[in-house]
Amino acid sequence: MADSENGWYRGDCHVHSTCSHGGELTPERLAAEARAAGLDFLAATEHNNTDTHATWSRYTGDDLLVILGQEVTTRTGHWLALGVSPGQVVDWRYGVQDGVIDRHLDEVRGGGGLCVAAHPHAPYDSGTFLYPYEGFDVVEVWNGPWSSDLPWQADNEAALAEWGRSLGTDSRRRAGWRPAMGNSDAHLSGQIGIPHTVVQAEELSTDAVLAGIRAGRSWIAGSAAVELSFEVSAGAQRVRIGGQLEHHDEPAVARARVSGVPSGTVSFHTGRGKAHVASLPGAGAGEVKWRVDTADPTFVRVEVRHPGGDMAAVSNPIILG
Repeated sequence: MADSENGWYRGDCHVHSTCSHGGELTPERLAAEARAAGLDFLAATEHNNTDTHATWSRYTGDDLLVILGQEVTTRTGHWLALGVSPGQVVDWRYGVQDGVIDRHLDEVRGGGGLCVAAHPHAPYDSGTFLYPYEGFDVVEVWNGPWSSDLPWQADNEAALAEWGRSLGTDSRRRAGWRPAMGNSDAHLSGQIGIPHTVVQAEELSTDAVLAGIRAGRSWIAGSAAVELSFEVSAGAQRVRIGGQLEHHDEPAVARARVSGVPSGTVSFHTGRGKAHVASLPGAGAGEVKWRVDTADPTFVRVEVRHPGGDMAAVSNPIILG
């Protein structure tokens, strides 16, 4: 489980049961595997149906929250509607050329829900995402191994790079930047939680968790064995993931504390790309510091990778005012 005493919760917001094509797990089994994977919450996101919405109350409790949702599989990309009402089905029978996506996004947001661009570079028909990101709240930059035996794939690398390039521009806009998240897209046993999103929230509730994701107070973990703490400090200011460092005269220092990634690497990224890289010891735990280059005034974020290059953790940015 995440550090719930300090308001950090682990969850997987893209999972499928037998009510989705290719899904082999019952809701009961999904709940059991979520607990075994160290998760505090999951989102039920069946393909274009809400058939499991009424069943989840049997398998949840104080230790496991289930957020009601749907994977909306349109002809030109899939998206996640998180936090929908019980039984609410979002229409999926359209493509980018129909010009109706905004209406459906507004429908979900109007009820307090969250709209996520799902696996934008998925290598199959209809999976490649053709809609503009501007209409969405979050981008799923890390999708799980359901279609491969690899936890980190080329389509994820492309999605992460695309999102990373957008941060420099988006962080300067009045509308703000668009957070990243990671989910397993689990269809089979053993997939849930690979990866998942670790969210800072006021409590373990749908509204609080979605608010944390929407604000970017989150990072992506490859498994519950991986821990990441990331902050930027300047003088008396200490800002964590999703926050903004206000104007300061003192030097800014970025600090990442990592565990669970033996002999891995930690890299800091800014609007100019990869800015600093350091190695973790064989035990997999360590702290990396970097004095932020004043020529990169927009943001800094962290990636943690295993020795072979597969991802272990990705943070949302800290904005530098």
